[in-house]
Order: sequence, then C-alpha cells, then structure tokens
Amino acid sequence: MHYAWITNLQYSCSMKTLTSVIISMVLAGCATLPGRDSPNVRVAGLEPMESEGLELRFALKLRVQNPNGTALAYDGLSVSLDLDGRGLASGVSNESGAIPRFSDTVLTVPVSISAFSAIRQLLARVSDSQSDDNALSRPITYSLKGKLGASGASLATRFTDKGEMNLFTNKHNTDDDSRDGDT
Repeated sequence: MHYAWITNLQYSCSMKTLTSVIISMVLAGCATLPGRDSPNVRVAGLEPMESEGLELRFALKLRVQNPNGTALAYDGLSVSLDLDGRGLASGVSNESGAIPRFSDTVLTVPVSISAFSAIRQLLARVSDSQSDDNALSRPITYSLKGKLGASGASLATRFTDKGEMNLFTNKHNTDDDSRDGDT
C-alpha cells in the first residue's frame, strides 16, 4: 500500500496551520507598533444604579478619545477606581464596538462598591479631619485603571487616569488640567 498521499496531506495541513499562526503574529505585531497612541480616558460621570445587598452600584461613564488615524476596536472593558489611594470600586462590561479614528465616545461600565469599602473611605476622611480642620473639604484624589479588551489577534489596550474631585465645588481637575498652564 502506498500512503504517501497521507504524509503529503499531513504536511500540507501543518504548513497551513503554521502559516496561519505566523500571519496572526504579524497582524498582532502591527497592531502594537510604535506610533499608535494610547486612548485618552477620562471620568465623565457617575450615576446611581439599583444596589444589591451590602454593595452600592453605579454606572461609571468614561469618555474615551481615540487619537489615532485608525478605528480602535474593543471587546469588553474592565476598570478599578481608587480614592485617596484606597481601592473603592471595580467593574466589568462585555460591551463591544469601535471608536472611529480621531473621535471620542462615552462608554458605560457598571461598578460595585462594597459597603465596607465605603465605610473605610468615610472613616479615613473623618480620621484625617481630626488632625486637619479642612480635611473634609479638601479635594479627593482619584486613580482610574482599566483596559479595553481586544478580539482576535489584537492586544488589550490599557489606560489610566488620575485627578482630583472636590465634592463641595463644581471643580474637577485631571492631571492634564495641571499641565495646561505649563506651556
């Protein structure tokens, strides 16, 4: 019996698989080439949602700006939010889509805050106010970290944002605001 055709078929299939893997790697490499800027992500709002048990739920609104000449596709979103250096909220969304080139959009991700985290934040603020009379009226620093998930061979896009919020005024500062006067 002559089984050479089986060997040729196996070789052909493994070459197709190898070629597919190489093409995927090249495409993934192109998606992460230098010259592709990270998106600018800023907190745009926070709206209450129906809470469950001992946790508070909010819809965190994020303005995502794509500063690139190509659309930014995403498949999923995750965030974590710290206030005054302490973990407060985290959330995920399975939303997917694309942010067109040189444009922005507002994405919403539900975040959860445990009652214990909220109490810990409040107690830390009150404790600070015992040594500093202005502690309760001082701006609250926030730090946002997250990633836009990617589909296919693309890599996830990570982002960060830092700034201050003052609950007693309408002023909201981000790190970019503090650099505006430095030009």
